[in-house]
Amino acid sequence: MDIRHRNNVKVTGRDGGPVLVLAHGFGCDQNMWRLVVPALAERYRLVLFDYVGSGGSDLSAWSEERYSSLHGYAQDVVEVCEELDLREAVFVGHSVSAMVGVLATQAAPERIGALVMVTPSPCYIDDEGYRGGFSTEDIDELLASLEANYLGWSSAMAPVIMGNPERPELGQELTNSFCATDPDIARVFARTTFLTDSRDDLKGVSVPTLVLECEQDAIAPREVGAYVHAAIPSSRLVTLDATGHCPQLSAPEATSEAILAFLESV
Repeated sequence: MDIRHRNNVKVTGRDGGPVLVLAHGFGCDQNMWRLVVPALAERYRLVLFDYVGSGGSDLSAWSEERYSSLHGYAQDVVEVCEELDLREAVFVGHSVSAMVGVLATQAAPERIGALVMVTPSPCYIDDEGYRGGFSTEDIDELLASLEANYLGWSSAMAPVIMGNPERPELGQELTNSFCATDPDIARVFARTTFLTDSRDDLKGVSVPTLVLECEQDAIAPREVGAYVHAAIPSSRLVTLDATGHCPQLSAPEATSEAILAFLESV
């Protein structure tokens, strides 16, 4: 299979520069990185792609069995890295992709040498001694609403996820992205995202890691960022003066500056 076509792989930025692999979150595609690409591309070679089932990927390659687990998305990452023969790349993962990056690093440690986790969450459901931000009932209701009326759910939830209500164009962009996703594929990806508990996987992370959180985030509260940072000894926690779950769109300058500062130190 042509991996570059399957995952709509795009390569840009500085020829011969260190490589960053940028991975989008649920309901999104590589276009979500466009506002940070110019700053990163001055010094780095950038690999952008869409998970199978998202954006401009080959939808015929999607399978519910594979993508019902985060390991299926991690396999996409590994195969893209293998196709491009990447070594010691920096994986930049947004939201659920932060945990996909953890799995990809463990599956192919020679391919990924550092992690940037943008608004990560290893578990969205509250547990004893852990605040994920949602109760089990909250998640059950969220998934039931999504499955009953995906377009309506997208219109209601995207602005909440994005935050920044004074900038409604940001929420509208995320709504449009969600609505462009096939509802059946979105249903599977949503269940995989919101029901997976990846907390134990954090223990195996040994590469330099940046945990990037926002001051206010309705999806991944700051307790989650603190938890991820504490679980990864080699990590650095940076809190952006930003609101929402998508700082690469709502605060692109601060996001790119934090990433570049981390990269200069590793």
